[in-house]
Amino acid sequence: MTFLLTLLAAIFVLGPLIALHEWGHFIVARLCGVKVLTYSIGFGPKLAGWTSKKSGIDYRISALPLGGYVKMLDEREGEVAEHEQHLAFNRQHPLKKIAIVAAGPIMNFIIAIALFWVLFMTPSEQLATNIGQVLPDSPAAMAQLPAGDKIVAIDGHEVQTWEAINYRLAGRMGETDNVSVTLQSQASPQPQATSPSATGLQTYQAPVTRFMQGDAQGKDALTSFGMLPWQPEIAPIIGDLSADGAALRQGLEVGDRITAINDTPVVDWLSATRIIRDSPEVLLNFTVLRADKPVQLQIMPQGKKDTLGNDYGQIGAMVAQSEIVIPNAYKTTVVYGAGEALVKSFEKTEQLAVMTVSSMGKMLSGAIGLENLSGPITIAKVAKQSFDISWEMVLSTAALISLSLAVLNLLPIPVLDGGHIVYYLIELIRGKPLSEGVQMIGLNIGLLLLAGFMVLAIGNDISRLF
Repeated sequence: MTFLLTLLAAIFVLGPLIALHEWGHFIVARLCGVKVLTYSIGFGPKLAGWTSKKSGIDYRISALPLGGYVKMLDEREGEVAEHEQHLAFNRQHPLKKIAIVAAGPIMNFIIAIALFWVLFMTPSEQLATNIGQVLPDSPAAMAQLPAGDKIVAIDGHEVQTWEAINYRLAGRMGETDNVSVTLQSQASPQPQATSPSATGLQTYQAPVTRFMQGDAQGKDALTSFGMLPWQPEIAPIIGDLSADGAALRQGLEVGDRITAINDTPVVDWLSATRIIRDSPEVLLNFTVLRADKPVQLQIMPQGKKDTLGNDYGQIGAMVAQSEIVIPNAYKTTVVYGAGEALVKSFEKTEQLAVMTVSSMGKMLSGAIGLENLSGPITIAKVAKQSFDISWEMVLSTAALISLSLAVLNLLPIPVLDGGHIVYYLIELIRGKPLSEGVQMIGLNIGLLLLAGFMVLAIGNDISRLF
């Protein structure tokens, strides 16, 4: 059932993105006067479809849902009747060819911007960007960032949410320059506009060499950097136990209050879960209060893997439900008007596109590991998880995937749209296309590169599963 739901989630999210990408090629081709023969979602054998009586276009859904294609009339792929030669793709001006090829990635950019626009206009109550905890022996600790202060800018860029902070820090992975963190002291009056120039702000320089050189592997950017959001204190009392979990097998009971793990005092549920998650397949010594008497237990968290393949521990224990009250000082409502939201959506799309290209460059240079590359299995799992959270998360996931499709397709690799654009730019400069032999050599190299990337990405996906 989980596999089926994951597959359906992936189809629901990826299907429209692929269809609209190909529709971009399709509609611009027709506007440029090129005859379209086939519009296909997916590759391989045809599963379903119809042929338009008016245009003769074969609309189809094919068996392999890893992309799609628009087949156009082209003399390089077969004989074309003389009266239709002006409709062939190969006969078009290079600028028309570039427009047709670029239309797919541009459509994905438009989708990402539109989805981000909707999300920015949707009111969302979020945790304020006050630092809740600074982790020891971390870049944040080395910079002596004070817990409680509010983060208002990273490297001079205003941030209003923890998501924005995480993106800014993730974009610095693989670099060695200090990260500038601008804070608003909790004791100072809150400025109307949180900008680095506002009164009461102080900028800290965090040394990030270890953070950039791989010590952060397996952690998100915030945890790696060492500053965590404020979290409500939840009593570490067991409310329920999984029938197949390590906690039940090794003696933990409903109602037990965890007071220490490996002699480390446990003051709330989050501190307990943090130790457990960081200790997969490690025997831990638990001290719990049971009927007001201390009890010693040994529990080994089961090793699990998250969506990105990072190991974590799990004991199968749930916290007792209690009302969580977040003080007004630690929450904020983020919402923008239509105009400001549109500007924000363009800014976010640009930031994430640059970060994606930068990350790929860092992977090639070895600044960050190739294990960060993800394939279709991870994408499907992330899509499924987004449905489990909220509709906003579904839209956010779709926007991120659409943006990734746009950036990846514009890479100057033959076979991809970006590679074809390079060919047509050369044709525009030379006044004639490259020879078919040269183009075929490039396409074969592109196929090998693409196959290598896919093998590596799917290999990473499989390693995350097992």
